[in-house]
Amino acid sequence: MSERQPRHGLDAMGIATGANLHWNLIPAQLVEHALRRGEGELAKDGPLVVATGKHTGRSAKDKFIVRDAETESTVWWGDTNKGMTPEHFAALKADFLAEVAKRDTLFVQDLFGGSQPEHRVKVRVINEFAWHSQFIRTLLVRPTNEELQSFVPEYTIIDLPSFRADPAKHGCRSETVIAVNFTEKLILIGGTAYAGEMKKSVFGLLNYLLPEQGIMPMHCSANIGPNGDTAVFFGLSGTGKTTLSADASRTLIGDDEHGWSDTAVFNFEGGCYAKMINLSAEAEPEIFATTKRFGTVLENVVMDPETRELDFNDNTLAENSRGSYPLEFIPNTSEKNLGPVPQNIIFLTADAYGVLPPIAKLTPEQAMYHFLSGYTARVAGTEIGVTEPSATFSTCFGAPFMPRHPSIYGNLLKERIAKGGVKCWLVNTGWSGGKATMPGIKRMPIKVTRALLNAALDGSLNSAEFRKDPNFGFMVPVAVGEIDPNMLDPRAAWSNKADYDATAGKLVDEFVANFAQFAEHVDEGVRQAAPGATENA
Repeated sequence: MSERQPRHGLDAMGIATGANLHWNLIPAQLVEHALRRGEGELAKDGPLVVATGKHTGRSAKDKFIVRDAETESTVWWGDTNKGMTPEHFAALKADFLAEVAKRDTLFVQDLFGGSQPEHRVKVRVINEFAWHSQFIRTLLVRPTNEELQSFVPEYTIIDLPSFRADPAKHGCRSETVIAVNFTEKLILIGGTAYAGEMKKSVFGLLNYLLPEQGIMPMHCSANIGPNGDTAVFFGLSGTGKTTLSADASRTLIGDDEHGWSDTAVFNFEGGCYAKMINLSAEAEPEIFATTKRFGTVLENVVMDPETRELDFNDNTLAENSRGSYPLEFIPNTSEKNLGPVPQNIIFLTADAYGVLPPIAKLTPEQAMYHFLSGYTARVAGTEIGVTEPSATFSTCFGAPFMPRHPSIYGNLLKERIAKGGVKCWLVNTGWSGGKATMPGIKRMPIKVTRALLNAALDGSLNSAEFRKDPNFGFMVPVAVGEIDPNMLDPRAAWSNKADYDATAGKLVDEFVANFAQFAEHVDEGVRQAAPGATENA
């Protein structure tokens, strides 16, 4: 028995297969298998380059949660969390296990979801592809060899990209399916080679389990300043979580998923999953350096077949090209993937309307309002069928991954902000001077965003002069260092002020209409934090 093969095998789980099982292989072994099996190619400097086919983002409409006695009253049912009957899941499970039984090769990883030992979950992932096994080994927390020996999984993921679901038989929408059964502690993923489905399935699992323990699960990145001050960055894909948290002057805890306990902010993961499109050494040096490392997996990045040079500006295969790499590939990372409870919270948004300022200071009530609203722009490629940036609201900055009612997460956040006296900021990494669809309108320069963030995190922004935004009621700095004051005032950045006013009014209306669903679940102070609810609006 290999030192990385647990005593509790698949047979002990009732999973029968004649496959050659590869247990807990390390990156070199997995890359060898991937190359031998034709799953990918090595680029010039060592990363594995793979293509995911037609699925280059999450298949959000193909995800289901089994609706049974366990979940009937605990899951927030609706468009985001769609139900599957226990009978349909049983049929799907039987067909998945039949496929597993026929396989000649399978890759198995035993991993932890969560870096704080008392709050982590043991997850076993069974993969058809070697590169998927490398991906999930990178993205989750890796046990020691000693921990592997006694590993008994609490939850299991079976990921078979070649499986084709039958909507009539399995109660799903298409040949692609992501089915989550909290009662059986089993997640089935079929019909898609997009590796991010596995990662987000574990995130959804922790989002379901941790609130019962009083732990705040968060779709966020997090880092620690030189004085031990933790900052948490909320935001959806494309808003800058990964980029802004990978700051050489601060210690990285993680780039996407965390828990906030009484004693720590802890990473759910052991790796990063960064967007690669238009990546440059100048703008994002730490992330760019990972694309020259063996062990990194690059999804849908275009590569010259002769020179093996990578072209990050080519979106031929996908706008949502991605790179997965271990946390330790980023300089100055937290040794234990955790840090102190936060002193600053940053809500990141990529405002496609060009209305919001690059930074604003929020009261605790405004923070809860914007957390439940989760306004941003959907950036092309992060979800199937999205080809143009458009305004959207994703509650808790991660609605697709939140099984419980948003008020549960919102109240947890509010309690923890109050308990720790946490400072809250809204940062717009989106467009300035007009709508994203207008000719010549560009996104906020990353250098401006970093300068404003640094001023907020080091405390120097607190001494700046602020004005009250007439539309949203939050406080906006008038001048910060060498930054163009017109950039700090979005209305001033628009050439046509009447167009700005009309666009801002439309966005305010969208905020108000969206928040109606939460109004009865929050107190009057949060309701008064709504845009338009100011004397100047």
